[in-house]
Amino acid sequence: MFTPEGREDPYPALARLRETEPVCFSPTVGSYFLTAFDDCRSVLADPDFLVPDRDWCERRIPDGAGRPSADFFYSSMLATDHAAHDRLRRLVVRELSVRRVAALAAGVEELCAEALDRFAAAADGTAADFHELVAAPLPVAVVGELIGVPPGDRERLRALGDDTCRLLEPVRTPEDWDRADHGVTGLREYFTGLLRERRARPTEDLASALAAQPPDGGGLTERELVDVLVLVFAAGFETTVGMLGQAVHALLAHPEQWELLRRRPELVPAALEESLRWDGPVPMTERIATRATELGGVSVPAGASVITVMAAAHRDPACFTDPDAFRVERTDGRVLSFSAGAHYCVGAALARLEGAALLRQLLERFPGLKPAGSPVRRTGDGLRGFLRLPLAT
Repeated sequence: MFTPEGREDPYPALARLRETEPVCFSPTVGSYFLTAFDDCRSVLADPDFLVPDRDWCERRIPDGAGRPSADFFYSSMLATDHAAHDRLRRLVVRELSVRRVAALAAGVEELCAEALDRFAAAADGTAADFHELVAAPLPVAVVGELIGVPPGDRERLRALGDDTCRLLEPVRTPEDWDRADHGVTGLREYFTGLLRERRARPTEDLASALAAQPPDGGGLTERELVDVLVLVFAAGFETTVGMLGQAVHALLAHPEQWELLRRRPELVPAALEESLRWDGPVPMTERIATRATELGGVSVPAGASVITVMAAAHRDPACFTDPDAFRVERTDGRVLSFSAGAHYCVGAALARLEGAALLRQLLERFPGLKPAGSPVRRTGDGLRGFLRLPLAT
């Protein structure tokens, strides 16, 4: 999994691991790796398995001591549980309600059209990089509209968000920490200024809604409000970039499925779910056992690190018929890509809205879309996606 070959195609090795040792302890990493779907789902949904928090970080990851990125990450919704998590999450869930996401639909369609206009101009008679022209800037534009980031600031914040997301690496190098510190510091500075501006001149965006929160009486502190915006921005585009590129790549790698989808566009939502299952952007996530338990017949002690490997779970033949096949008509497409339980992704509806809008417009505008060279995958193990995806129309 952690080799260049494994990053390119981890699925054969993960299948062998699931068949031979579905609950596998790695002394090197110090974690139990789960590769069966039911085990992964049960851990993610079980309140007795918690996300690694600040106390865990201080004990297990001394490299993070005193770093702004560790301070941010281990105080965020991603690394808090129970009441602390609910307190942070409640506000974001309210502001990312079904109504607000639905209100973004027209804007998402427009942003998709603008991104595809740029791609069409660049791909006129030649190959163009779909990642750089569409898959990467589109989610940044969408989450920028949601938060209220002016278009001229988004590209700079995208680079800072890329740096911040080095925190998602399961094993962080000194370079990862340095980049994450740079990203967090820059985003905190930017969103501190944006909140100040929205208090003076509120508009209809998430930053204005957060800026209007009372400073006491159960509300969030100023630093917490800033960090919510940092998290929503960075997490709101990074995984979606991977989802969009992976979905288009999967469809074009199976031209018969692309053609089926072109004839039956009502299958677009199912195709998006199938792409998340077949090769999703989040290959694994970590939980900590709060009590001794048994998983897949293996005793797991209290305090153990447990890695749910969704990339393996989504190819489990016990849950999916012919799991290595990519089929947009699949009906057994339950996915764990947005997690489960208390930490189910608050942006899942927006990500799905964005993915479906893009696929529909691609099918309508570029029915002959095809690969035009070798794609280049991103480095690292925390997220799957592309750095380059050349396509031709």
